[in-house]
Amino acid sequence: MKYDFDKIIDRKINNSEQWGFLTEYFGSEKVLPFWVADMDFEVAKPIKDILVKRAKNGVFGYGRRSDCFFESIVNWMRKRHNWNILREWIVGTNGIVPSLNFIIQSLTEIGDSILIQPPVYHPFSNSIKLNNRNILYNDLLFDGQKYSIDFEDLELQFSQGVKMMFLCNPHNPTGSVWSRQDLETIGKLCCKYDVLIISDEIHQDIVYLGHNHIPIASISEEIRRRTITCCAPSKTFNIAGLVTSYLIIPDDILRETIQNHLKQLGFSTWNIFGNFALPVAYNQGAEWLEQLLQYLEENIEFINNFLREKIPEIKLVKPQGTYIGWLDCRNLKMTDSELEKFFTEYAKVGLLTGRKFGINGSGFMRIVFACPKSKIEEGLTRILNSYDKFNKSKL
Repeated sequence: MKYDFDKIIDRKINNSEQWGFLTEYFGSEKVLPFWVADMDFEVAKPIKDILVKRAKNGVFGYGRRSDCFFESIVNWMRKRHNWNILREWIVGTNGIVPSLNFIIQSLTEIGDSILIQPPVYHPFSNSIKLNNRNILYNDLLFDGQKYSIDFEDLELQFSQGVKMMFLCNPHNPTGSVWSRQDLETIGKLCCKYDVLIISDEIHQDIVYLGHNHIPIASISEEIRRRTITCCAPSKTFNIAGLVTSYLIIPDDILRETIQNHLKQLGFSTWNIFGNFALPVAYNQGAEWLEQLLQYLEENIEFINNFLREKIPEIKLVKPQGTYIGWLDCRNLKMTDSELEKFFTEYAKVGLLTGRKFGINGSGFMRIVFACPKSKIEEGLTRILNSYDKFNKSKL
């Protein structure tokens, strides 16, 4: 069937974090939000249908994850990512961010060093700090158009003693999709220096033409044994509110350690709607996903062309994956606080400051473009119309 991604859905009425708390986050209900990494699109019809059917049952007691739940993950990885995994490798969880925290607690000690690659998803650093671990940084390199990994520095950081690395692939917020060569080099260095790889691959299915997502654990047997892959259908199918995620842990010892820690934490029940939505998404959602990817690529081109023609001081770092736009605003010659003030108070557009993702995110802003084109056009027009006004206010 043909899906309508131009359809406007009122999300202010459903306690949406993106839309429902604008005064709390931005100080005004008039702000147009692009800051939370979820979509303004209605889910695929098979997902909606199964959730409505389950809700009509009227009983919402404890639920378990069925054989179909695990089999659908195995099949999706094989068909979509050419990765043959075993059912017993899969460990169910309630969200990727909680998973990062209990992985840290399970496999590291207070004071151990964990490496991240900023600018990167800010819960990485938050999780490390909250668990009293040490952060080491391997800053990504930026040539003005795309990001790359500084492998010389990566090895230098590893040589100082690193227990674990948080890898983000596809990368949030830069939209980079790491190549096989990138992943092979990361994997070889992790093997050389005995570093565990925690690979956040939640955006794995949102990848554009000319690029392919490769699970790092699929590269080699040696890399696989030291990798925990964090996945969920939440970004792919816009079901993040069902908090249904999973880890793929091929190594028996790592998997048993994680499972024992989950028992200590009392993780034993799951979202019953997520139990039904995940297998339906993976078994019946591919048609919706293909149409979504085409629409998102059109949104990327729209943003890129609009900025190039009308606001050349702002440049889109063209994403290879994710539905996140990384805006290079350095030519606006504003401080980070001035950037936030301009977008929020003058343009009335809610973005995330790049500084949130690391010090090398200074001068950038993050925009989520998984929404109808009309919303994007309104947001960009607000920015355009407010730019001259803001400059005059500084005179």
